[in-house]
Amino acid sequence: MKWDTELEKIGAKTKYPIGDGDHGSIKPQVYQDNGIPYIRVADISREGYIDKSKMVYIPEEVNEANPKSFLYPGDIVISKTGATIGKVAIIPDDIKLANTTASIGKVSLDFDLANARFVLWCMKSQHFQSQMWRVSHKSAQPGFNVKDLKKFKIPLPPLDQQKKIAAILDAADAYRQKTKALIKKYDELTQSLFLDMFGDPVTNPKGYKIVTLGEVTSKITDGVHFKPDYKESGVEFISVKDITTGVLKFDNCKFISKEDHDKYYKRCNPEYLDILYTKVGATYGRPAIVNVKREFSLYVSAALIKPIKEIINPYYLKDAMANPAIKRQADRSIKGIGVPDLHLNMIRKFLIPLPSMQEQNQFAERVKVIEAQKGQAQDSLAQAENLFNSLLQRAFKGELV
Repeated sequence: MKWDTELEKIGAKTKYPIGDGDHGSIKPQVYQDNGIPYIRVADISREGYIDKSKMVYIPEEVNEANPKSFLYPGDIVISKTGATIGKVAIIPDDIKLANTTASIGKVSLDFDLANARFVLWCMKSQHFQSQMWRVSHKSAQPGFNVKDLKKFKIPLPPLDQQKKIAAILDAADAYRQKTKALIKKYDELTQSLFLDMFGDPVTNPKGYKIVTLGEVTSKITDGVHFKPDYKESGVEFISVKDITTGVLKFDNCKFISKEDHDKYYKRCNPEYLDILYTKVGATYGRPAIVNVKREFSLYVSAALIKPIKEIINPYYLKDAMANPAIKRQADRSIKGIGVPDLHLNMIRKFLIPLPSMQEQNQFAERVKVIEAQKGQAQDSLAQAENLFNSLLQRAFKGELV
C-alpha cells in the first residue's frame, strides 16, 4: 500500500479543512463549566478518544470569533507541539461543535474520499508518526505546523477497503482496551482490599501505630546520578519509565556493561522483594515490587527502598505506598521547578500505619492471589498488543483485505 496521498487532498470541501486551533485570543479567564467544548492536548487520550473528564468550555460569543478552529463530529485532532506530540483522536458525534488550541492540528475530512477511523489508524501508525518526528526534530521545541500537517502522507485505498481495515483494527483495539480495563480492575481490587483490612491511612480508624518509612527500612537510596554508557546488551538498567505501571518491566529497558553495573551495585543494590519508587518526573510517587532474583542497576529517577522484613511485609508496604494518602504526602514533598523531584530525605519521612505482622501477612497472601490473576491478564494483554501491532503493520502493507 503506497503512502502517497497528502492529507490536504482528503480535506473537506470547506473553508478551513486543515488547520490548527486558536493562537492566543481564547484565555483561561473565559473558561466555564458549560458552553462550547474547548479541546486541549490533555483531552486527547493515548487510546484515541476525547476524554471529557476535565474538559473546559467557552462562551458561544468567544467561539464565534474563532471560526478557523471550529471542530465538528468526525474531525481528527492531533497534538502538534511539546512532549505529547502525535496524540490523535476523532471528535465524537455527541460534540456537535467545539474549538481548540494552537497546540492541536485539525483535519476535516471529505467523507466521500476517506473514512475517519481508517485515517485515525493511519495517523497513529509508526509510518505516519515517523513522518511527523522527522519534521518535528528540526527545531529545539518538538513540533510541526499546519503547512507540515497538510503534506503528511497516508495510503488511500478504495473507501470500502478503508472501512473494512478500520473495522478489523477497531475490533483488535477493543480487545486490547478490554484487557487493559481488566488489569485496572485488579489494581482497584487490591486497593479496595487494603482499605477493607486497614482503613484509610489518613484517618487510621483502627488506631494502628504510625511510623516513618525510614523506621521500617534498612536503606532508602536512588540510582546512578549520571547518564551511563549504554550498550546493545549486558546488564539491565532500569529507569522510571520501567516501573510507572506499578510493575517492574524489562521489555524496553536499556543495558550497561557488567563492569559499570558492578560499580553502581555497590551503592544501589536492588534485591528480591525490595520496593522501587518513582521519584522524578510527572509519574512520581508510584511503587513497584522487585519480583525477580537477578541483579540489575537503577537510574536516579527511581528510589530503592529496602523493607525490614521482620517489621513490615514488602507486599503490604508496596500497596500502602500506592495508596492515595501516601501519594498526597509525596505531592506535598515534591521539589523542583519544571521537573518534579522527590528528595530522599522527604521519602524517609513518609508516615505509614503499621498493622501487626499477622494482618500484613494475611493481606500479602490475598494480594498474591490477585496478582496471579492480574499476571494472566497481563499475558493476555501482551498477546493482544502483539496481535494489534501485527494487524496494524499488515493493514498498511495492503495485506489485511
